Amino acid sequence: MTSISEKVIDKTGLKLHIVTTDKYKTNTLVWKMKAPLEKDTVTLRGLLPHVLQSNTKNYPTNTKLRTYLDDLYGASLYVDLAKKGEFHIMSFTIEIANEKFLSDQTSLLEKAFQILTEVLLQPNVTNNAFDSTTVDKEKRTLKQRIQSLYDDKMKYSSVRLIEEMCKGEPYELEANGIKDDVDSITPQSLYQYYEQALKTDEIDLYIIGDVKEQEVTALADRYIKLSERPGGEKAHHERKQIKDVKEIKENQDVKQGKLNIGYRTNIYYGDDKYYPLQVFNGIFGGFSHSKLFINVREKASLAYYAASRLESHKGLLLVMSGIDNNNYDQAVSIIHEQMDAMKKGDFSEDELAQTKAVIKNQLLETIDVARGLVEVLYHNVIIGKDISLKDWMEKTDKVTHEEIVDVAQSIELDTIYFLTGTKGE
Repeated sequence: MTSISEKVIDKTGLKLHIVTTDKYKTNTLVWKMKAPLEKDTVTLRGLLPHVLQSNTKNYPTNTKLRTYLDDLYGASLYVDLAKKGEFHIMSFTIEIANEKFLSDQTSLLEKAFQILTEVLLQPNVTNNAFDSTTVDKEKRTLKQRIQSLYDDKMKYSSVRLIEEMCKGEPYELEANGIKDDVDSITPQSLYQYYEQALKTDEIDLYIIGDVKEQEVTALADRYIKLSERPGGEKAHHERKQIKDVKEIKENQDVKQGKLNIGYRTNIYYGDDKYYPLQVFNGIFGGFSHSKLFINVREKASLAYYAASRLESHKGLLLVMSGIDNNNYDQAVSIIHEQMDAMKKGDFSEDELAQTKAVIKNQLLETIDVARGLVEVLYHNVIIGKDISLKDWMEKTDKVTHEEIVDVAQSIELDTIYFLTGTKGE
């Protein structure tokens, strides 16, 4: 399924993305709202999707809304928050059965449009304020969600690395928002922000499934009324000069140390060098055959886990590992050795071929579910370019040994963060 036909249609206030495929048994609608990642709005956006999906004008309680979804052959509705580079994305997804597999031939696609747009455009509002009981409940849940990041030490150390590495940049903000800012949000201020977001966010609606373009556009015209908005803001990247490598050690009562290392690649999704960078990451630490896994975990037995990942829209390479508190120097040293080996081109043609195969396989697995396909296609909205899946596969295939060594030269160490056991332990 590498040739995906995505039809993009400009409508008033949003872009409609239609992917017609009989690969899935369900039809999936994903509504995405993109705005700059900013301290003043990050917590409002962390709360808003959860309030909207709790109830609507016609289904004023969560129980009524969920019962209605259950009646639609178990349709599912969920929300998500993510940051892509310096953008903050709210996603609303509804997955519904395709009626052609049912004896009842009622248009479930229309029902999906109806309920998704009701959740988004007809919220449970009185006197320009969201329902206060719902807002209070979701504020409590949001605080728990933010706190849970700090309770999970693997996630916590990843968050802390980003906070230290990207201090002063929007990317330091966590997608769920700031815990201390939750209490000050009121039903009125949240509704005010909701109205602003509906007018100014860049909105994309994806419809994936065995659907007809004409039917989808007719449903969009019937159920979605938005105002014109300014053109979507495109990503802009500034190269950060690294004067000194930051080294941060934080003490907590942890049995296992968390070593996280951040590098700047200054290469972004959509760049020509992005494909060699992806293969670089696969050989360096992305997979179970990678250098970090084999040398830090298997051979030296230093780490419980050791891996790396790319932040494609921010130009970062992040290494995560779990080590004994007293193995810090040795683990850092071996990780540096793996990076040096990559810069010298010390990897085989077999490693190169295996990594390309795994990347392509991973990509195919991702698009095996409709939501994954949307995430892959949405990269193009972020960068304002149109890169097809076929292009991605072909360019990955063509990556050479020399190109990987070339991108390795541009990777700079920025920050080393170590969460370790309490002093004197």
